[in-house]
Amino acid sequence: MIHPDMTALTHHGDTEIGPGLVDLAVNVRTAPRPSWLDEPIRAALDDLARYPDGREARAAVAARHHRPAAEVLLTAGAAQAFTLVAQAPLGVRHPLVLHPQFTEPEAALIGAGHRVDRVVLAPPFTLDPALVPESADLVVIGNPTNPTSVAHPVATIEALARPGRILLVDEAFADTIPGEPHSVADRRDLPGLLVLRSLTKTWGLAGLRIGYLLGPAELIERLAAVAPLWPVSTPALAAATACASPLARSTADRIAMELAIERDHLVRLLREVPGLVVNPDPASSFVLVQVSGADQARLELRSRGFAVRRGDTFPGLDRDWLRIAVRDTATSEAFVAVLHGVLGDMA
Repeated sequence: MIHPDMTALTHHGDTEIGPGLVDLAVNVRTAPRPSWLDEPIRAALDDLARYPDGREARAAVAARHHRPAAEVLLTAGAAQAFTLVAQAPLGVRHPLVLHPQFTEPEAALIGAGHRVDRVVLAPPFTLDPALVPESADLVVIGNPTNPTSVAHPVATIEALARPGRILLVDEAFADTIPGEPHSVADRRDLPGLLVLRSLTKTWGLAGLRIGYLLGPAELIERLAAVAPLWPVSTPALAAATACASPLARSTADRIAMELAIERDHLVRLLREVPGLVVNPDPASSFVLVQVSGADQARLELRSRGFAVRRGDTFPGLDRDWLRIAVRDTATSEAFVAVLHGVLGDMA
């Protein structure tokens, strides 16, 4: 029997896009990748006769986060990491997911047979740690959170960590904020902390499938035990090594600063749209908005060339919510001009 929520939980932004549409539905940067990243990926294609060897990439990621290599697990994208957490023998009895957020963690847990509880936050989707029951022994939180674009303070994350609990922090979008001030990826002092990172978003590598988990060596070992053999391809390992370099870190910061300017421009335009409310203080590469009739507006936007992400498949949101990816200012201006027309026609 299919869980009643699985259809919604497994709906993702790539479903929204199509031929001829401007993609504002997927939160992956579309600008050209730097040569220092593309060149090692292309060079790795000459080494495909050998099975992948992840030792160099694992060491590079460990050094980037000031950890021993035993505290790093490379994965075929962030989605695989959620599956490993759901399937590994971690002794989890009371998993809890904080919503609205990326739905794949809950889908993976349900698929592995877990009964999952939720804490559903109300707008503007900031978290009071007291809402999380003491009995929860696996807590999943996004930071910054997809789709709300809320960045939770480090103090909030710290308040969720305790002995006997696994705290899984999804930091897939952490590098979209200059300096990563909300990240706990380098923290080794918080009990049970697992941090998930993705190389998909900033570097435009969704098709390559590369991410990683950081956490205590004993947890990483249990997760690795249920991973498939050679889960990360040789080109993806080359990308992981390149993206762990100091040059990558500085480049990501520059990209994040440019993104902040483009996001602020988009937010200013959206706030001029009658009847539309922007969720306050968006921190990442997307903006969450609420407007009456958003479900109808999304379909009309498609007919006029723009794909945006529906909100109602995220627990805690309904049909009046949309998620909009941040693009260059010209694209944002063109989109908001069309949005004005769509909502005007619907009035």
